[in-house]
Amino acid sequence: MKILKTLGWILLGLILVVILVVLIGRQTLKPEYDGAMTLPGLQRDVDVFYDTYGIPHIYAKTELDAIRALGYVHAQDRLWQMELLRRVGSGGLSEVFGKDLLDADKLFLSLGIADATEKTVRELDPEDQVVKLSQAYLDGINHFIKEGPTPMEFLLTGIEKTPFTLKDIYNSMGYMAYTFATAHRTDPLLTAIRTKLDSTYLADLEIGEAAHPTRIPVHTDSLQLQVSEELASVVHNSLSGLPVPQFMGSNSWVIGPEKTKNGKVILANDPHIGFGQPSTWYEAHLDAPGYEKYGYHLAGFPFPLLGHNRKAAYGLTMFLNDDTDFYFEQVHPQDSTKYKTVNGWATYETKTYRIPVKDADTVTYTYKISSRGPLVNGISKDLEILPEISMSWLYTKQENKLLKVLHGISHADNIESFRDALPDLHAPGLNVMYGDAEGNIAWWATAKLYDLPGGVNSKFILDGANGQEEPVKFRDFNENPQSVNPSSNYVYSANNQPDSIRGGLYRGYYLPENRARRIVNLLEARDSWDLEATKEMITDVTSPVNPSIVTDLAKSMKVKALSDQEIMILDILGKWEGDYPLNSVAATIFHRWVYFFLENTFADELGETLFPKFLDTNFCKRLIAPMATKEESVWWDDVNTAEKEVKRDIIQESFDEAIISLKAQLGEDHTKWTWERVHTLEHGHPMGEVEALRTFFNVGPFPVPGSREVINNLAFPYEGDGQYQVTAGPSTRRVIDFSDIENSVSILPTGQSGNPLSPHYEDQAEMFANGEFRKMLLNKKEIEANAVSRLLLRKE
Repeated sequence: MKILKTLGWILLGLILVVILVVLIGRQTLKPEYDGAMTLPGLQRDVDVFYDTYGIPHIYAKTELDAIRALGYVHAQDRLWQMELLRRVGSGGLSEVFGKDLLDADKLFLSLGIADATEKTVRELDPEDQVVKLSQAYLDGINHFIKEGPTPMEFLLTGIEKTPFTLKDIYNSMGYMAYTFATAHRTDPLLTAIRTKLDSTYLADLEIGEAAHPTRIPVHTDSLQLQVSEELASVVHNSLSGLPVPQFMGSNSWVIGPEKTKNGKVILANDPHIGFGQPSTWYEAHLDAPGYEKYGYHLAGFPFPLLGHNRKAAYGLTMFLNDDTDFYFEQVHPQDSTKYKTVNGWATYETKTYRIPVKDADTVTYTYKISSRGPLVNGISKDLEILPEISMSWLYTKQENKLLKVLHGISHADNIESFRDALPDLHAPGLNVMYGDAEGNIAWWATAKLYDLPGGVNSKFILDGANGQEEPVKFRDFNENPQSVNPSSNYVYSANNQPDSIRGGLYRGYYLPENRARRIVNLLEARDSWDLEATKEMITDVTSPVNPSIVTDLAKSMKVKALSDQEIMILDILGKWEGDYPLNSVAATIFHRWVYFFLENTFADELGETLFPKFLDTNFCKRLIAPMATKEESVWWDDVNTAEKEVKRDIIQESFDEAIISLKAQLGEDHTKWTWERVHTLEHGHPMGEVEALRTFFNVGPFPVPGSREVINNLAFPYEGDGQYQVTAGPSTRRVIDFSDIENSVSILPTGQSGNPLSPHYEDQAEMFANGEFRKMLLNKKEIEANAVSRLLLRKE
């Protein structure tokens, strides 16, 4: 009894110690939003007012002071996110997370991001204003690193805080640019399909640019199969485990004064990015003489990618143009250091890096570089013994002026100066959306576009030795797709195909027309748009395409052979309007049927290696609706059976499997198969991978409306488990109304802070899931009157 009492006191003491540590940690590790502190390098004191949602409103006497303060406050909320983002492009994730991310580090080193960064930074002029502002931002980050508390993720992983440099900004840019590129997920896969199957199988895959009619209008051999399969798998697997989100898509539209209730421009934008915690964007409002911007910043970026003030607003979507080409290299038969060119044999350049790996020995990684780009064979042992493939990526082959572009658009005073900043952006391809207080609206497809020789299809791995499949011309920016003040009185982008330029469609990996058609239908139908109507539109969950898919599939059903319950299920689908509220039963049935439709159509030919990769491509999304209409297709036959299947067989089998699957998962009563039971969103933090830490670091899960390829694009991968866990969607929803600019609204998916101890870690999460908004404050008197806290940053 005495021993039990002693153990009880010991246990109580341990609990008290843990509580004490937690309480101390909350006070010492959380961000400091109130009080006063010295920030070296300031010319004058800076006031930072934090609003209800922890968004800093920075008032300074010079822009240099404002951006230095931004670096400090950004770091105290997002230093861990900054750390991860700078490590991806420079191949530094294995040092934090161990050998599981070694292939990812090799991939990003092979891309040449770090090499391109070295060259870019070496050539920067330290007296350039862009460089000065960037350095001031970095100085603010580094002061927090030196004097501020250490975020708990650093303590849990055991890594040291180290100062940030200009190289880190460019390495982060490199990662962002690569996630905008789509060729790495598509070209090897299509090459494998072409090699494994004959060319008739390509006809129905919707890989051409002309397949979908809703386009953004412009105003003004066996070894080869093995190589392609392995490369598709290695790239897919390397990217799937990254602890930072990838850029996926986006919506944006800008409505001209003629179509708005109050005669002023309205801009809407919701960039689609992989969900994670912390959320992608950091909001900050900077105000200094000659410069004011309410902007959205990526971790470690001094200038916003999205922003507005009283004069102008801008947003972005992914262009999805093709800026990456793969090439087979022909190696010298006696000398593996040489490769064939049209001018004879050339010698590979080599690069060597040492990659620190957590809890393991440092890995020495060497890769080759041809005139076209780095070889990807060294990424994985599975690729080392196969024919050599190089990757030509525009981002690393052209001078990098992206930081200059971001500075230029954030400082533009009018549409002319804004447009003048865009031609310097070579990659990644962006649809830049613009609206201003003067009534101008515009869309520019912004990238360095290039032409290949006639007949060359860049969606397959090309021949590097013949010299006949490389770029022949770069286009002038004036030849890019664009629209300025069109007669339609609106511009939009939903990652869909731009219309013809120079007599043809520009090649890319565009998404299907679903969102684009819905946006056009809604915009055309109304001439009195206001803030409330635009908020409703940006959270719209209806697909104009999916009901027609149901109709096309249902035509092939043998209705007389169905049970009473199956007929009722078909009736529910037949009455469906393509919407995705939480209580929808039709939505759940539709996606289960479509999954089995894809599996039964394509998996037998593609096999277990290629089929999951196929599901992850944009062209898979593009082909669902067209395939549902086709009566004849080589894909209908199941190559694993002696019989010759036709469309009717595939559709009936898929429907039967969908019903069996739904009953097994959700019960016999089909009226309870509601969307909210299967479509959920959880914002995962890298530390949340540890089950014991999940509830502390992760946010959610929440049942959410919306779906793939509706305006409220809460997307999920197609997998056989029937659980549609959302992986990507709106990284913010913004509506800028120039008739009442001070009441423009936005929302973040979780919260402003990446620190779990901050009250702003997840204070917007439920609002986001419910489709709600909050104001983006611009009025200084209102900001001061309603500020939750004030941080005074003093000069030395």
